[in-house]
Amino acid sequence: MSRATLLPLLLLVAVLAGAAGAQLAPRGPDAAAGWQRTRVERVVDGDTVVLRGLGPARLIGVDTPETHGGVECFGPAAAAFTTRSLRGRAVLVRAGVEPRDRYGRALVYLRRPGTVLFNGELLRRGYARRLRIPPNVAFDGRFDALLAAARRAAAGLWGRCP
Repeated sequence: MSRATLLPLLLLVAVLAGAAGAQLAPRGPDAAAGWQRTRVERVVDGDTVVLRGLGPARLIGVDTPETHGGVECFGPAAAAFTTRSLRGRAVLVRAGVEPRDRYGRALVYLRRPGTVLFNGELLRRGYARRLRIPPNVAFDGRFDALLAAARRAAAGLWGRCP
């Protein structure tokens, strides 16, 4: 393939890849403000991780099936997905309006640099249900749309659990 053909093709692929992830990527003031770099030291379960410098952190807006104290349908799969995706990796986190839950865990939106919100990815792939707790509602519209699409597609737990 000639250089004259390859360059436009690569640009097209880059534009399409960016557009595919745009629905979950923070926009506007969210893109620059409030995101902090850290690393995932350990994964507790599908929606809880341990972050360097922050300790235990719960992902806002999602609830994955349990893997401790009574294993629920699709809980091990959700935990395995989170482990594969995040353990040991650099991430960006943004605290919720309410920064901690009643157990002292940080409440966060989480994404890997250059990627979409992981909270939303759990919903999109059917690893999580929605958990809406005001005032942490910054991405509610997106999360609701992702949940609806996952349910329609019978993705993950929506196609495998009663």
